[in-house]
Amino acid sequence: MTYVIAQPCVDLKDRACVDECPVDCIYEGKRMLYIHPDECVDCGACEPVCPVEAIFYEDDTPEEWKDYYTANVDFFDDLGSPGGAAKMGAIDKDHPMIAALPPQNQD
Repeated sequence: MTYVIAQPCVDLKDRACVDECPVDCIYEGKRMLYIHPDECVDCGACEPVCPVEAIFYEDDTPEEWKDYYTANVDFFDDLGSPGGAAKMGAIDKDHPMIAALPPQNQD
């Protein structure tokens, strides 16, 4: 099991979760952040600091955002396990599902 970043993060990328993560497993894509499922230690530190409540434990992800689990996992298909987001910096791609979304209204 792992944590999942869902729709509220798209086009926001607050990064409070990145600062809180003790294992540096939250990577930055073009439009949202992604949690690496193999690097996440399920500590839960990221969830309470997210200002838009975009982070969920895998089993607790709302039904309408269940596909975000796959988006988080598949984002790393060609990256493998880099062993830490900080050394990667921002990654110039998104999962196709995220890339296809219309711009999100950030009121």
